Amino acid sequence: MEKTARVLIDCKDAKGLVYEIAKVFYDRGLNIDNNGEFVDKAHGRFFMRTVVSGLFDVAELLNELKTVAPSDAHIRVVEPKDKKIILMATKESHALGDILVRHANGELDAQIECVIANHDTLETFVRRFDVPFFHVPAEGRSREEHEELVMKLINEFDFDYIVLAKYMRILTPDFVKAYPEKIINIHHSFLPAFIGANPYKQAFERGVKIIGATAHFVTDDLDEGPIIAQDVIPVNHRYTWKDMQKAGRDVEKVVLSRALALVLHDRVFVNGNKTVVF
Repeated sequence: MEKTARVLIDCKDAKGLVYEIAKVFYDRGLNIDNNGEFVDKAHGRFFMRTVVSGLFDVAELLNELKTVAPSDAHIRVVEPKDKKIILMATKESHALGDILVRHANGELDAQIECVIANHDTLETFVRRFDVPFFHVPAEGRSREEHEELVMKLINEFDFDYIVLAKYMRILTPDFVKAYPEKIINIHHSFLPAFIGANPYKQAFERGVKIIGATAHFVTDDLDEGPIIAQDVIPVNHRYTWKDMQKAGRDVEKVVLSRALALVLHDRVFVNGNKTVVF
């Protein structure tokens, strides 16, 4: 029975790579349904995402690709299926709600395992979508103690990604290290210019003319991990700071869902502190 797979290759650049890889597909009688390539010339890295279809065994195709790729190659052959995600939140519902609605409408291409929050504010809202909700309060606990409880809960699930849907706590290096390139965050794009509890009011007082959002993988460098998606919208003197905040939240939820879709469809390669997005 014919099937489809995404072939993802990240390796040192070399002459003839596209030919050698394509020949593997041709020799096996596979059809290339979609293909994208990129060479980071500054660092000599080659990236390729190819969707193939036909009759094949995943393990055999992977082994054959390894014989033609450089020894340092990171190769994955992924059969399309819904990935599993864990959502983390605090009190704001806009980013979380957008993902829950998309999931309920069958638009997410992912299974939501649960929502974990450090406040119970969103529990009733989340349970309307028949998604498990876990409240892990941080009050009276050190950051490490709180994260230990959260990680114990997370590790009970089989998951592919953790999505910080406006989870308003800074993660420790130990937490980030436990889930490398698996944590996705969203934040407003004012950083580092406007830091603090009310960046939109600061932006209003400064008279900014655009506001936006950035979705990225989480690293130890706060809000500076590899960027997956960004967007901006124009604002003007007629906007109050609350108007800006409302518009900013709309951008945040759209950018987060866009980034999540890219990751769930295996379109994102991490390249140092940047990404290659096909």
